[in-house]
Amino acid sequence: MRCRTARRVLLGALAVLMAGSAGTVWAGTRVFSSHDHLQEAAVLVRELGRQLRAVDPAAARTLTRLQGETRAARADVEDPTWWAGAHLPAAGDDLAAVRTIATTLDDLARDGLPQLVATAGLLRAGSLLPRDGRIDLTPLQRAAPQLAAADAAMRKARGTVEAIAVDGLAAPVRAAVVRLGTELGDTARTVTMAAKSATLLPPMLGADGRRTYLVLFQNLAEVRATGGMPGAYVVVEADQGKIKIADQGTATGLAPFQRPVVDLTPADRHLYTDKLATYPANVNLTPHFPTTGEIAREMYRRRTGVTVDGVLSTDPVALSYLLTVLGPVPVRGGAPLTARNAVPVLLSRLYRDDISSARQDAYFAAAARATFRALLARPLDPRDLLDALARAAGERRLLVWSTRAEENRLLANTVLAGVLPAGDGTEPTVGVFLNDGSGAKLGYYLTHDAEVAVTPVCRGDGRREITLRVVLGSTAPKSGLPAYVLGLGLAGDPYTVRTNVSVYSPTGGAIAGMRLDGEKRSFGSGRDRRRAVGIITVDVRPGTRRTLDVTMLTGVPAGGYGTTVTPRLWTTPGLVSWDRMIHSGDGCRNTR
Repeated sequence: MRCRTARRVLLGALAVLMAGSAGTVWAGTRVFSSHDHLQEAAVLVRELGRQLRAVDPAAARTLTRLQGETRAARADVEDPTWWAGAHLPAAGDDLAAVRTIATTLDDLARDGLPQLVATAGLLRAGSLLPRDGRIDLTPLQRAAPQLAAADAAMRKARGTVEAIAVDGLAAPVRAAVVRLGTELGDTARTVTMAAKSATLLPPMLGADGRRTYLVLFQNLAEVRATGGMPGAYVVVEADQGKIKIADQGTATGLAPFQRPVVDLTPADRHLYTDKLATYPANVNLTPHFPTTGEIAREMYRRRTGVTVDGVLSTDPVALSYLLTVLGPVPVRGGAPLTARNAVPVLLSRLYRDDISSARQDAYFAAAARATFRALLARPLDPRDLLDALARAAGERRLLVWSTRAEENRLLANTVLAGVLPAGDGTEPTVGVFLNDGSGAKLGYYLTHDAEVAVTPVCRGDGRREITLRVVLGSTAPKSGLPAYVLGLGLAGDPYTVRTNVSVYSPTGGAIAGMRLDGEKRSFGSGRDRRRAVGIITVDVRPGTRRTLDVTMLTGVPAGGYGTTVTPRLWTTPGLVSWDRMIHSGDGCRNTR
């Protein structure tokens, strides 16, 4: 809770109280007292957060002071005169809201924050970094129960504040309650992720026995729904925190299969054909990463006889984030990799230089080995490393699938799972996923923007109308690229980027229509896990842009949408982040 949040809540309540009754001077005094305590508590919370990030031993003393302030604030708001004031017609709801905030923060100071302070002592700076190729799992195992308790407390606090009825509150109080709910939500999500990580990482790193993982490196130059075509791969073994590379190869080296290696769902077969499970380069035509993981695992098993325990994926952009922490990495047989050159070297220069595919594969393999060894051997700043990994994960450039159902349950609803929400609730989620249709490496030149908006139209059945605009462009030259980059040239002109665009509606929704550059177009359609899917092919010539407009309908959430609907947008990760705009819908102005 920020200092200004506490101040606005208390001063707003005080203003309403003083206007409501002259006979509440004692309650007003309590408001002033509570304001002082909560204002000081807000300062201490900020200081505690800084100390926790720095793993400063002074955090324990700050927590003790914080507990004193929240305990005093709680005593004020639980005074009988406050209770009486909370039943006044003019000020009651505002005072009740302040009381809820004060008691919630005191609960957190006693149960939630103490566990985070204890955890910080266990996970000291550098304790989770590899040493001699091994990560000590003991600190994580000890921290897991503390983080689980903190997670439960944070989620309870978030739910309590979000349950405050803000309608009818004085404007300053209402704004502050909403702001506090947002801040608690952000904190709760961070703690939840930390708790899940502390539970997941020890077994996944071999605490209970050796694990093996297939790690796919996505080549963004040939676009796929989760990023890019699987190019190189490594197999990593983890045993009691000791990590090593057990195998390396390329997707082309696995070779196509005559029949699907797994039983595809009717929806997957209809939308993406059997190629999804017969060509190693096509395992991520679907945006649903668990399907990709299952198929890739079975393909690797059939070619090598090795059954892995999970599948991970990443891409050169995520690698560039990691290299900002690692520094330059020498690569045998080629230029050193740096944060600045990793993307152009791996996705353009190797192809532009027109070297053989064998030399390309050798460089990719050498780059993977060199980066892996640097990660395990170099002294690193743990906070910088976590920031780099968090950035990559937040952009969905790090995806994880496990063969263990319990581990996938913990991964669910995180950015690592690579799964659209099973239910959108009151935040309708729209997906825009791209797959190359050129048979070329022209994705390096593809640009993309997206804008999604909720219209003011409200249908009689409760659905809302959403519009989506996707703009694809190409910075490709008109000549001069080598044959390897131009590939199959399936768009006719070998320099034209052909992209199959899959648009996923909100859960329970529908795709109503598509227009390309203003002209109505037909499109392929189907359904995938409660979402309508529309697929259309867009050809983009060098130096041009194409505009795709899509109209869709949401489903109907159980409790209705209320007065504000804010959509979410999922997109295929590209070389650069999408330029995106999201417009909320503020209530229904008319029906039809």
